Amino acid sequence: MALQHILPGRLGFGTAPLGNMFRAIPDEEARATVEAAWDQGVRYFDTAPLYGSGLAEERLGEVLSTKPRDEFVLSTKVGRVILDEREETARDLGEKGGLFEHGNPNKILHEWTAEATERSIEGSLKRLGTDRLDIVWVHDIAQDFHGDQWLAKFEEARTGAFRVLSRLRDEGVIKAWGLGVNKTEPIELTLALDEPRPDGFLLAGRYTLLDHEHALTRLLPMAREQGVEMVVGGPYSSGVLAGGTHFEYQRAPAEIIERVGRIKALADKHGVSIKAAALRFSLAHPASAAVVAGATRPSRIAEDLAALNETVPAAFWTELRAAGLISPAAPLPQNA
Repeated sequence: MALQHILPGRLGFGTAPLGNMFRAIPDEEARATVEAAWDQGVRYFDTAPLYGSGLAEERLGEVLSTKPRDEFVLSTKVGRVILDEREETARDLGEKGGLFEHGNPNKILHEWTAEATERSIEGSLKRLGTDRLDIVWVHDIAQDFHGDQWLAKFEEARTGAFRVLSRLRDEGVIKAWGLGVNKTEPIELTLALDEPRPDGFLLAGRYTLLDHEHALTRLLPMAREQGVEMVVGGPYSSGVLAGGTHFEYQRAPAEIIERVGRIKALADKHGVSIKAAALRFSLAHPASAAVVAGATRPSRIAEDLAALNETVPAAFWTELRAAGLISPAAPLPQNA
């Protein structure tokens, strides 16, 4: 099923920060943030077992389990099974090492086989306090977590998770499935397969103001040709486009800070918030079905919704392009 027929709006709530990404968030702050998203009309929520070893799912489920299940869309991911035993050594998360050091202490089994996929879904349902999932993404079968071994992990998922999720979709247990990754290559490889056929993708960080050239050149033409849509994750590039200091889950390097400064200067000139620029850009491509932004404070939800509805003058995009800050091939947002 096409993502546009499943998703209830253009803005989703991403829960990676609720897994204590970068910092330990008080339970009451996490709960208030989810409640704020609900109260302000957000009805698409995305999560994953990886986020704090189940912590984000638990926090999200605490709130959503009190809401009418038919009134929201829920996606989570497979590829990580959360075990009862504690992790006694440093986690191996590839380039993302230390990302969730403040999360739950539970050990994580990284596996994309059929059996692990079913265990992952079972665990997610329990933590989320729900009886069903709408969308399931196959999580992180890419270079940033597995280096040179990523193709082996992809093959494990192709013969395991892909087939399980295809069956569950065909049986009507879930509405859709796809990949949830931070790199374009696994999606390109999936689109080149004869089978199975995913419904869409969650692509994080690769179609943003700061990084979009590769996706424009290779991935998005393939997706458009096959009629496959994507949800854009990480529209703020780990926070640096929203006033934060992280890019690609690490401290932002000087060249990125300088680039953000140039974008912000043009945004200020035209009276545009940089959040609005980031969200509107990521949604402008015809293949973009929605954007998922994370938050850990209730006030951020109102900011995101206001940014989504902000009018951005065409002259701003023209100047961004003239300054070489966005690709000449990138579709420009149209003012509402």
